[in-house]
Amino acid sequence: MALAEDITAAGPDTVPPLTVAVIGTGAIGQDLVGKIHRSPVLEVGLVAGRNPESAGLRHAARLGCPTTAGGIDAILAAPRPFDVVFDATNAMSHAEHWRLLEPLGTLLIDLTPSRTGQMVVPTVTGTPAGRNISLISCGGQASVPVAHALAGRFEVEYIEVVSTVASTVAGRATRLNLDEYVATTQHAVTAFSGVRDTKAILNISPAVPPAGFRTAVHAVVPGAAAAAGEVRAVVAEAAGRVRAFAPGYEVVACAVTGDRVVVSLEVTAHSDVLPGYAGNLDIIDSAAVLVAEQHAARLATAARTGVAR
Repeated sequence: MALAEDITAAGPDTVPPLTVAVIGTGAIGQDLVGKIHRSPVLEVGLVAGRNPESAGLRHAARLGCPTTAGGIDAILAAPRPFDVVFDATNAMSHAEHWRLLEPLGTLLIDLTPSRTGQMVVPTVTGTPAGRNISLISCGGQASVPVAHALAGRFEVEYIEVVSTVASTVAGRATRLNLDEYVATTQHAVTAFSGVRDTKAILNISPAVPPAGFRTAVHAVVPGAAAAAGEVRAVVAEAAGRVRAFAPGYEVVACAVTGDRVVVSLEVTAHSDVLPGYAGNLDIIDSAAVLVAEQHAARLATAARTGVAR
C-alpha cells in the first residue's frame, strides 16, 4: 500500500495538505473528524450537518474546524471544491450526494452501505483510482481481508459472516440501512473471495455492559483439518496487515474442525470520542482516512514526477 508519508518527499510547497469536508455529524462523523484532524496530510475545511445543535458540530468546533448546519448545500457552495468529501450520512442520501459532487472532480469516500461506488478494502484492493469510493460496511472491512486471504490460498465452498455491534453505537442511519448493510456486505464477500455461496448477518446487541464489535467468519474449506497450521498462518498474516491502520483489530480465535473454519475477530476502538466497544465505527473510519491519505500520496508522487493525476 502507498503510505501517506510519501507526500513529504514531494516537499511541503509542492503538494499542500488536502482540504476535506465531512458530511454527517453522528458518532461515526465525530470520530472521523478527530482522525482527520490528526492526519499530517489532511485538513478539515468543513464539517456539515443539519442540526445546528448537534453534538457532532459542537465537537468539530472545539477542534477548530469550520462547521455548518447547511448539509450538502453548504459543501456545494464552498468557494472551491474540496479535494475529498467523506459521506457519513446514510445509503439513501449517498447517490444524490455523488450526483451533485461528481462534476466537481472531488474524491467522495462513502461510509454508508449504498453500494454505488468502487468497493475498497485497503489491504485487499490497495490504492483506489476511482472518484466514488465505497467502504462497504464495518462488517465488510472486518471480514473481507480474512475471506479474501482464505479463498486466495484454499478452495472455499461457503463463507458466512456474522457481525455483532452494541445497540448504543448503532445509530439512526445504521438502523435505517440494515437491509443495505446485509446486502452490501454479502456482495463484497462474494466479490473479493470469488465464492458464490455467501451470507452476511448483522446482530445489534442490547447487552449491558455493551458488547464489543465482533465479526465471525465461517468458511467451509475441504481438507482444512489437514492444513490447520497453514489456515491459521494465512489468517494471522491478513490480520497483521489490517492492524497497520486499525491497531485494535485482533484474531480472538481460529478454530479448524474437519472442513469448517471459524475465525473470530474483535475490533477495539482507538478514538478520542468513541468507547472501546465501538470498534465497528473505528475500523471503517480508519479505512476512510487511509484511503484519503493514499490519495494524497498519489498526488504527491504525481507532482514529484510530473505525471498527471
